[in-house]
Parts: sequence; structure tokens; C-alpha cells
Amino acid sequence: MTHLISRAAVLGLVVLLLVGTGCFQKRKPLVPLALDGDVRPQVLTLTEQGTQAYQTRQYEEAKRYFEQAVTEAPQSGPAHYNYALALNALGDSEVARKHFLQAADLSPGDKVIWDSPALSPYGNPEDKNKKKPGPYTPRRSSFGSGMPGGY
Repeated sequence: MTHLISRAAVLGLVVLLLVGTGCFQKRKPLVPLALDGDVRPQVLTLTEQGTQAYQTRQYEEAKRYFEQAVTEAPQSGPAHYNYALALNALGDSEVARKHFLQAADLSPGDKVIWDSPALSPYGNPEDKNKKKPGPYTPRRSSFGSGMPGGY
């Protein structure tokens, strides 16, 4: 019996260590994406300039370059993604959300866009009817309420 308890304790510690190390892993930094080869050279130049501005934390300048790239290549998922990164860095999260989702819609196989930490807070873009979560309302715990079934 004590052998079984010690095994369970060791197993519990191993699980705890694995979960703990997974929680403390650093996220990859958000970086603008290169555009697909089917865009005009001007759009590639705008994206390169926007990327340089973004990497030097000149987000307003990056936003201008990426916005021009989106105007010139509106069907480019990476262009929308880059624009959303700059908007997000400037705190314009509502417009950034729109462009993150549009980037995902335009790039269904792009794992970087779909798995990015920038897009994940916004949910599944295919579920357009999903309600946004409302404001947090604390609720009283039903534990120990004295009512049958915890009501």
C-alpha cells in the first residue's frame, strides 16, 4: 500500500514538473511576415520598410507602410497580419482584431498566422456567429449553499 502511495506521489511530482515547465516557456516574439511572391515589387518594398519600422518599435510608421501594403494587396493574408501587428502594438485592438481574422481567412493553411499568439485571443474566425464574452460577473459559489444539487 505504501509502495502504491509513493508511486502516485512520484507520478504527481513528474506531472507537476511537466505542467510547470510548459507554463513558463517564453512566447516567440511577434514578427511581421514576408508576403507571397505574387505581389508587385512595390508591395514587397512597403512590407520590408514596415518590418524595419516595426522591429525598431516605430509602430506608427510601420502601420503606415503596412496599411499601404494592404491597400495594394488586399487579398494577402500576411499583409493583413502585418497591419494587425502594428495596430495591436499601438493599442487599436478592435481594428487589429478585424485584420487578424481577415489574415486567417485569407491564409487558411498558414500555420504561423493561425497559431500566432496575436490571433489566439480572438477565437475561431470561422465561427462568425459566436457571441463575444460579456463583462466578468463574479458569481457566488454554489459549494456548501445548503441547497440540494448545489443550486
